[in-house]
Amino acid sequence: MADSDAPAAGAAPAADPQAPEFSLQSVYLKDCSYEAPKGPRLDGQWNPQIALDLNTAAETLSPELREIVLTINVTAKVGETTAFLVEVKQAGVFGVRNLGEDDYRRAVASVAPSVLFPYARAVVSQLVSLGGFPQMLLPPVNFDALYARSLAESQQKALNS
Repeated sequence: MADSDAPAAGAAPAADPQAPEFSLQSVYLKDCSYEAPKGPRLDGQWNPQIALDLNTAAETLSPELREIVLTINVTAKVGETTAFLVEVKQAGVFGVRNLGEDDYRRAVASVAPSVLFPYARAVVSQLVSLGGFPQMLLPPVNFDALYARSLAESQQKALNS
């Protein structure tokens, strides 16, 4: 005779309601902008200087949901002439439960951007290509290292204050 308290074969065990959770619920493009003042008509060879800026912001949607937005700004210049400017705001809704303050900060500053970056990279590449420029592939970004550096800098500032 089967034990009626045992889970059915293939059934997932009941999740611990006290377990920490940071889970992706949805991903979407929140905003994007593309400008090419002269279009792809530039004097000289195509050897642009690229400036890349990254920023992450979080907004509380409910006690257990956060919208996290990764903003990427890319500026390409040839000499003094701006070839193009791209801004992409890639967003995700994440389930957040039972995370300590340090774990939450790391999740927002490192884990979420690592999840969102490939989506944003694809949008940047597509916008640049649609603008008539050669394909642009953003390099990989180590968000863990950026977060660790940010923590070290804030701790150094606290010590110097």
